[in-house]
Amino acid sequence: MITIGIVSRYPPVHCGIAEYTKFLISALRSLNPKLRIYVFSTYEAYRDGYEDELGVRVLPCFDVEEKSYSDLLSQLAEVGGVDVLHVQHEYGIFGEGKQIIRALVKAKEEELAKSTAITMHTVDHPYGRDYALRFQASLNDVDAVIVHSNLQEFELQMQNIDTSRLFRIPHGTLINPYLSYTKSFLSKSLGLNEDEFRGIILAIPGFLRKDKGVDVLLEALRMIEDIKFTILLAGEPRDPELHELVTEKTEYRTIVIERYLSGDEILRVVALADAIVLPYKDRKGAYAVSGILHLSMGGLKPIIGSRTPRLVELYQFAPDMTVPPNDPKELANKIRWLVENYDYAVAYMTELYGYAARTQWIRMAYRHLKLYRSLLN
Repeated sequence: MITIGIVSRYPPVHCGIAEYTKFLISALRSLNPKLRIYVFSTYEAYRDGYEDELGVRVLPCFDVEEKSYSDLLSQLAEVGGVDVLHVQHEYGIFGEGKQIIRALVKAKEEELAKSTAITMHTVDHPYGRDYALRFQASLNDVDAVIVHSNLQEFELQMQNIDTSRLFRIPHGTLINPYLSYTKSFLSKSLGLNEDEFRGIILAIPGFLRKDKGVDVLLEALRMIEDIKFTILLAGEPRDPELHELVTEKTEYRTIVIERYLSGDEILRVVALADAIVLPYKDRKGAYAVSGILHLSMGGLKPIIGSRTPRLVELYQFAPDMTVPPNDPKELANKIRWLVENYDYAVAYMTELYGYAARTQWIRMAYRHLKLYRSLLN
């Protein structure tokens, strides 16, 4: 029996990496309910260990941007060590230094882990941040480096990461379980009034931040006021200026759910929507994959998005549904086309829907488990 230790944020912490980790663990447990999994989490939600509803032991043992990870090593010793110690890395969680890499190396030296792995949720290009490049240069000290996109994979290859350590496993996708539910039920479950919706429902789910391109969408919608639609912005505000922008009275109908949405609630938002709009603006030099894109893909609805690295899979499988970033005029034209050709747009997305089916969480969990076993062999 393989024992897996995952180092990550974890719900109820409001974080996309936390949700990703829980989806992955749920799928791993579906493959093998007897699989022994520990989550070594941050102190943000709890100080003491507990068992969650998946039967996973969660052990808080480090702070955000921790400096030593000595408590992580202590917790590893207390549980008797693990076979694979797997970090879900994001710079906003683990900071600018190499401390987490040093902790992985030390865990192997002290025989607290037989193998180590790290998933790089964000990979920086040389145009990116200096500290990120220094961190990425140390990835050869880990047994396996997992990335989600070919852009990330090729970038790390160019930065001399040993290709034998580099594995691309796409972000998982959940086929939306609410697709057969009525709009009336979905509206009520989200605390909304169905009578408030007019025309096609365009949704932007997830944290409301500047990089989501909400300002670009609002500018685009001013150009197509003759079309009936409702904008549904659903997520926790992360920017005061954006909060003020979306709550202003506008010439078109905008409904805002201003609170943190769990993965299950985002699935209901996606099921309620007629189409998803993701006009993202990526940071220069950053390669990542959008978890919201995968939640949207599982909704089997048309998706309009910008041609940015986070949405590279949309560009690969449905290029005609993409627009240049920061271009409200092109976005307005694409939304108009979508409304006027909705049935065709649904049919056009077939290739992306196929990709969604191929990247279901259970399949991605199997690939993780296969990798764990190969590391141990």
